[in-house]
Amino acid sequence: MIKKIHKSDEEWKQQLTPEQYQVTREGGTEGAFTGPYYDHKAKGTYHCICCGTPLFRSTEKFNSGTGWPSFTSPVDQEAIENREDQSYGMVRTEVTCSTCEAHLGHVFDDGPLPTGQRFCINSASLKFNQE
Repeated sequence: MIKKIHKSDEEWKQQLTPEQYQVTREGGTEGAFTGPYYDHKAKGTYHCICCGTPLFRSTEKFNSGTGWPSFTSPVDQEAIENREDQSYGMVRTEVTCSTCEAHLGHVFDDGPLPTGQRFCINSASLKFNQE
């Protein structure tokens, strides 16, 4: 059972940079090829910038060519939640942190085997811990 973290908007604003807040708390997206992790190759684990929950391992990261960090699967399926997103006239699957409900990005069914999924995640929603 995941213990949820709830904070006020003011608490999040004090903890996060303006870009991190806009992406994680307001569902924004950073520009393609602008985040520090889109071409990041170090070994380790990517955690939620808001609450520290482990989300993705570097071993599951691949170069999708989209300009955002892309992963084939999360550390644990319980670490994330998927929600329908109908913004911008599209139907997509939003990916959020299951602990603090931070917006992370979206998941698509055009990734490599074995999962066939591409978790397209904003660098601004992540903190990397090197092994």
